[in-house]
Amino acid sequence: MKKSILLLLTLVFTMGLVLSACESSGSSGGEAKDTLQQIKDRGKLIVGVKYDVNLFGLKDPKTGKVEGYDADLMRALAKHIFGEDKKLEDILEFKQVNSKTRFEMVNNGEIDMASATATITPEREERVDFSNIYFIAGQSLLVKKGSPIKSIDDLGPDTTVIAVKGSTSEKNIKEKAPDAPVKLFDDYAQAFSALKAGKGDTLTTDNAILLGMHKEDPNYVLTGGLFTSEPYGMIFREDDDEFRKYVNDFLDELKSSGKLAEIYKKWFGEAPPEDILKENTMLK
Repeated sequence: MKKSILLLLTLVFTMGLVLSACESSGSSGGEAKDTLQQIKDRGKLIVGVKYDVNLFGLKDPKTGKVEGYDADLMRALAKHIFGEDKKLEDILEFKQVNSKTRFEMVNNGEIDMASATATITPEREERVDFSNIYFIAGQSLLVKKGSPIKSIDDLGPDTTVIAVKGSTSEKNIKEKAPDAPVKLFDDYAQAFSALKAGKGDTLTTDNAILLGMHKEDPNYVLTGGLFTSEPYGMIFREDDDEFRKYVNDFLDELKSSGKLAEIYKKWFGEAPPEDILKENTMLK
């Protein structure tokens, strides 16, 4: 009997040790949530940016360098984390994302975060979290000079609209011009090529992206003004609150120092709006 009791006590004690070890492992599993520490341990920030969006993230085929507002903000963030004296090639790695892949690549840990012209919406907040608003865009139309399309009211069954898969622009245009057929492409480079090849009558997305296309080829112009408001946020894994707060604080410091305005003006030719970096009120 005494042996049985002793055996039982031994088993209980052993199970307690196992559970304790599991709990300990679970709390250090918080390591998975401590993105900033992982970045520091790795010695490099890995971010997703687009490679085909002029003014935000565009890869120069000659130099291989990614240029734009998003790319410069991420360069400033890498310096903020590792120090101004570090070489960017040692502390920052860009990975290409597009409208379809950016959320999945953040969620599966392939990248630490993404700065990739992503509009903050309640539906997307169900999949990822967003920073405060770092750019405010609006959806518009791009047409060839001389096009009879002057506004969204001119879109109907005989006008084909080009859009990018997985973008809010696709959803918006189907709601606001339900009779117009929509052709979808994987990225903006393909979409703009399709417009120039005559595969559609107009291309729709955020005005900031369209301005980049106009800059690339002035034969194509924006028309019809803005018919949506598109607040952009940087993308984080759900509940990665500490790292998201770290980046929001960094953006606030960048604004206070005047560096944010400097980067903004470099790409858009004007000062940012006063309310840039306003709080993301859609955050769950």
